Amino acid sequence: MQLRTAVRGFTAAAAAGVLALLGAPPTAAAPGPAAPAAADEAAPPVRQAPEVYEAEDGELQGVTVASTAPGFSGTGYVEGFDEADDQVTVTIPDSPGGLYELTVHYRGPYGRKNAVLRLNGEGMGEVTLPETTEFSTAPAGKVLLEPGDNTISVVNGWGWYEIDALALAPVPPRPPHQVTGEPVNPHATPEARGLLRYLTDGYGRRILSGQQDMSGIAWLEENIGRTPAVAGLDMMDYSPSRVERGTSSQEVENALAWDERGGITTFVWHWNAPAGLIDEPGREWWRGFYTDATTFDLAAALADPASEEYALLLRDIDAIAAELTRLRDAGVPVLWRPLHEAEGGWFWWGAKGPEPAKELWRLMHQRMTEVHELHNLLWVWNSVDPAWYPGDDVVDIVSADSYPPAGDHGPVSGTYDRLVELGQDAKLVALTEVGSIPDPDLLEAYRADWAWFVTWSGDFLTDGVSNPRAHLEHVYHHPRVVTLDELGDFKEHGGCTATHRVVTKWGTGHHVEVTVRNTGTAPLSGWEVSWPAPAGETVRHVWNARLTTAGDRVRATAQDWNGDLPPGGGTTFGYLGGGTLPDSLAPAPSCAAAGG
Repeated sequence: MQLRTAVRGFTAAAAAGVLALLGAPPTAAAPGPAAPAAADEAAPPVRQAPEVYEAEDGELQGVTVASTAPGFSGTGYVEGFDEADDQVTVTIPDSPGGLYELTVHYRGPYGRKNAVLRLNGEGMGEVTLPETTEFSTAPAGKVLLEPGDNTISVVNGWGWYEIDALALAPVPPRPPHQVTGEPVNPHATPEARGLLRYLTDGYGRRILSGQQDMSGIAWLEENIGRTPAVAGLDMMDYSPSRVERGTSSQEVENALAWDERGGITTFVWHWNAPAGLIDEPGREWWRGFYTDATTFDLAAALADPASEEYALLLRDIDAIAAELTRLRDAGVPVLWRPLHEAEGGWFWWGAKGPEPAKELWRLMHQRMTEVHELHNLLWVWNSVDPAWYPGDDVVDIVSADSYPPAGDHGPVSGTYDRLVELGQDAKLVALTEVGSIPDPDLLEAYRADWAWFVTWSGDFLTDGVSNPRAHLEHVYHHPRVVTLDELGDFKEHGGCTATHRVVTKWGTGHHVEVTVRNTGTAPLSGWEVSWPAPAGETVRHVWNARLTTAGDRVRATAQDWNGDLPPGGGTTFGYLGGGTLPDSLAPAPSCAAAGG
């Protein structure tokens, strides 16, 4: 997040957008769009051509119709968005109601801009309009139309763009999510695997509540009577360029205490630049994560691994790794979200564009995973634009931050859908920072299946405007929203644990025994165990399980006679292997109930 405090206030909106062009050409407006397909239809989804509503035919406030730029549809387009209340409102007459995809036809010759959207006068978030000198289209998410007439307004926001038309198309049924719950790190700890399985198993059915800062959690407990499931913490004051100026932090201690309470921990890192802090009024050293407060050049540092600047990058990563090691050693899995909001450019790690940011992500992933063996981390990417995505092999979860106008509790469905596409629906999608919390009822109606949300601290939580008390009560007592008391033991989620023991070794052979135990309170009817295969190992003979290999992972499933385990019960299988085997296999293998 861009820190939004009275001392360090920087209020540019968080980035959340990516250009996605429609394949269908504009069509003439009809009395109303066709009704959406029913969610339970057996036929495969078929996308209908959108109905287009010309902006110049709408109700104008503070804006005018123009026709000088070529390429618009209809008879013109709307320009002059330069004041806070400037807007254009189009009417969708005689709608059958239902869920529709909204697309904005626009031109953005003055750079990327955000526009505010309203449905029937109520806030529904923002749409990002990427820079373009030609008329183009930008996806704006879903809208839930009421039967009869509806209005959609585009309100100034950042301003300085041109609106040509709005298009609506019925939303086809969403296919089942393809998220597997398998971490990208084959050596992930059992606790990290359990957490990812827990999140995956509830994906689309529930959303975990979260709050940034322990003070915010305490405020919720005192004023709302509920405790969030996820604590948002920050590695900021462990940054070496801050430590050398006298900062200290208790965030790791906070995380350890939170873990003792049974909560889930997520960390962001407002990374103070390693060097080049300007430190003058308005650009003080403690604002050193902002682009405008440092001269540190990430692209130049990465281009020269022998440079002092590159060495400083590694120094900083190593310093944070030391703190994360304390959590690993205590068995604490971490939803790790570094380099957040990179695509916005307001932080130095995004200031030089996508390629340096992606390279830095992969460098950090490699160093923390391979050098520091931080296998307790689940890696959370935090930009939406595909050009910035570092790759499926180094990302467990995709996410975005959302700061709509205060009191707008829309589902942020446009951003959600773009993230689903970014991860090819094989990655969990999370709302890692939010100002106004989405209404859980709208999340269900819009099929915006965010895995969790984290409300930012300070006024966003307590001012009564971004999140009125009644809304917080609604959210924290909603059956779809998971609070701390409802979490359960997510570290051992999956119903079972497995331990891997080398019984004996000889020459190039070895005998391995694996014990599976039901750690749940209900009987198991089947189990699956997987682990990373040591390089060069071959399996010669197996008993009491069925073994398969896929890439560098070995998977074992129950035989017909040992799949049923009562609570607390266990079974053992083994195999003879060939090849070099280390003295101990770490981490322990991952175990899950069959189908879990």
